[in-house]
Amino acid sequence: MSLFLGLDIGTSAVKAIIVDAEDREQASTEAPLSIERPQPLWSEQHPDVWWTAAAAVLDRLAADHPKLMSGVAALGLSGQMLGVALIDGAGRPIRPAPLWNDGRAAAECAELDATVADFADLAGARPMPGFSAPKILWLSRHEPDAMKRTRDILLTKDYVRLCLTGEAISDRADASATLLMDTQAGVWSPRLAEACGISIDVLPALVESGMIGGTLRPELARRFGLRADLPVAGGAGDNMAGAIGAGVVRAGDAFISLGTSGVYFVANDRFVPAHGQGMHTHRHAVPDLFGQHGCVLSAASALTWIAGILGIASIERFLAEVEAADLSPAEIPVFSPYLGGERTPHDDPLATATLSNLRAAAGPLHIGRAVLEGVAFAMADCHDALTEAGAPIETIALTGGGARSRFWGRLIATVIDRPLLLPPLAPLGPALGAARLARQVSGGTLIGESDRRDMTMLEPDAASHGGLQERRAIYRRHYAKMLSS
Repeated sequence: MSLFLGLDIGTSAVKAIIVDAEDREQASTEAPLSIERPQPLWSEQHPDVWWTAAAAVLDRLAADHPKLMSGVAALGLSGQMLGVALIDGAGRPIRPAPLWNDGRAAAECAELDATVADFADLAGARPMPGFSAPKILWLSRHEPDAMKRTRDILLTKDYVRLCLTGEAISDRADASATLLMDTQAGVWSPRLAEACGISIDVLPALVESGMIGGTLRPELARRFGLRADLPVAGGAGDNMAGAIGAGVVRAGDAFISLGTSGVYFVANDRFVPAHGQGMHTHRHAVPDLFGQHGCVLSAASALTWIAGILGIASIERFLAEVEAADLSPAEIPVFSPYLGGERTPHDDPLATATLSNLRAAAGPLHIGRAVLEGVAFAMADCHDALTEAGAPIETIALTGGGARSRFWGRLIATVIDRPLLLPPLAPLGPALGAARLARQVSGGTLIGESDRRDMTMLEPDAASHGGLQERRAIYRRHYAKMLSS
């Protein structure tokens, strides 16, 4: 029996799964990660913590499932996008990596916008603070000594690949989101790199997501109980790998992911550069497709945040209590989830969260409901931005850890007034997409026909649509008030 290993280096955890040729999960495990915020707007992780967590989950699988590990035919990689890992000549990280939700580079975005007149047409999006290109320009300006020592600039999963294989390689899908690429051509852009103060010589070699992107080091094959010369797929960023995990592999397919951030991804067979509203267009991990994206910087992380403040021990139990509660709509507050700024549709790293319209009767369940609604409103903002840009949205799947809550999913379906599909393997997310890319490397199919069957449909709730739209109007006014204050 052929087995495939998917490794996803996320923001809050590294996850690993082993699946068979029919996507049946055989084993899984994960290790937590945490974010460092040494200054306002900064968000960082040291690349070594990615590798330490990745090695830990592989060690655990080797100890608990040695027979499965010996049967793995290929390994696929996924990871949080846009991180900037500076690597020296010895293959060691020079400094912590600024992450996708790092907001320090606003001035550099304005400079790139002014310097490269056709930036969005070339890269697929305007420069925004969380993206790699402006952060690299920031590092070039503020930490020139670190940049002088840099031999390679790698994305999150690609630093783990370097540790696994010894090779500096990325895939064209994840790499296109750096905003350093001629996205339509699928090659690094010397002009964009120069505008950021670097040469393309420090950027990794590029392969397709479903092609071999290195082989496992012999000593690691022995350590993890994997076969010698195990192929490692090019892989993809978590949005593209998550799309593959959700079966979003044809133009018009879309998914909404409720992970640490919220992502709205639409597959398109045309390259449609994003010129505003905090949207971005990158290459998909499927050949000849592109992905149009909207992104909410705080989704499931907003729920985790409020649970911590309220002292909630079990988020799952809390969600069940919110769903079961008979709450008066007039007593539900309004929450805007801009805990780390916002990307779509505002492109504003300085946006702040609000919790308003509070009444004396409001308790933890009211506030929990408000957070769920606020994230749903933010995803509706993404939906509106994408549809206004002409994205061909036919079917929408719901994925990510938040997809375990059908109540939350139905809130989103109601606000956007569109049904949502629940793929049976949706909670496996990008790790499943990485495993499917590993299967493709081994000559297997990317998506089986069985993946398109047995999907649950979450229909909009017509009875609550009007009330939600009224609260969404209040939610939208809050951002306008913040700008005017």
